[in-house]
Amino acid sequence: MGNVLEITNDGHVRKLRLNRPEKKNALSDELAWGIISAVEEAAKDDSVWIIAITGTDDAFCSGLDLTPSGNGTHPYFSSQDALLDDLGWVGKFPLVLREQCDKPIVAGINGVAVGAGFSLAMASDIRLATESVRLIAGYPRIGGSPDGGLSWTLSQAIGYEQAMRFLLENRTVGAEEALKLGIVGEVVPDDTFGERFDEYCQSLTNLSPITARLTKRVVRHATALEDPESHFRYELQSITRAFRSQDGQEAQKAFREKRTPEFQGH
Repeated sequence: MGNVLEITNDGHVRKLRLNRPEKKNALSDELAWGIISAVEEAAKDDSVWIIAITGTDDAFCSGLDLTPSGNGTHPYFSSQDALLDDLGWVGKFPLVLREQCDKPIVAGINGVAVGAGFSLAMASDIRLATESVRLIAGYPRIGGSPDGGLSWTLSQAIGYEQAMRFLLENRTVGAEEALKLGIVGEVVPDDTFGERFDEYCQSLTNLSPITARLTKRVVRHATALEDPESHFRYELQSITRAFRSQDGQEAQKAFREKRTPEFQGH
């Protein structure tokens, strides 16, 4: 995967750093599948007790790379039938990070997190953010509904109405509001963020790894979806329908043309 994802070890902490700073760490196929593979590998490695995910420079992840050279693909670009067979990396984010990995995953949101990048952060178990963080749903602006498990993880974190407001209003949420809402659990000054993030992840290794894993299991069980994979497929089917509607196509066209869309309800 080249250098798009830096993987390092510090004691029992496995750190994954998204490394496409020229694209604000936007998700190409290579980067997205690299994250999933790295989490799966860390989950099976007994020497890894905590998994840390963060970005480079001033961005955590700006979402899907839709530029012609970005090579980012999404299941809503596939046929409906394909969704029944393949969740794609979008649906794999919550399934792998929350459901299949028993080890605590800490997201260090070091800057902007948008769309699928925000979904990645929310699929983590614990979140720290910089004071300059900017969180944006992104989906309404391009005519889409949430994916990446966000309909589940966000409403779980902040409640039904606040999740609906955040998603539909598509406003930019800064550090103070993110902390108040419960999207993040801690806000750190930018200049000390890296040090604090590493320190926090290391502090979790003071626990028995068995305690940490069993804690994640029981908390997950207490808040679990009845059938998470089916729900994530439903998300993808919904966003596919949204994007293929006339309004969805108009939203995407308006986004590219930097104008206000004209919706007809079709």
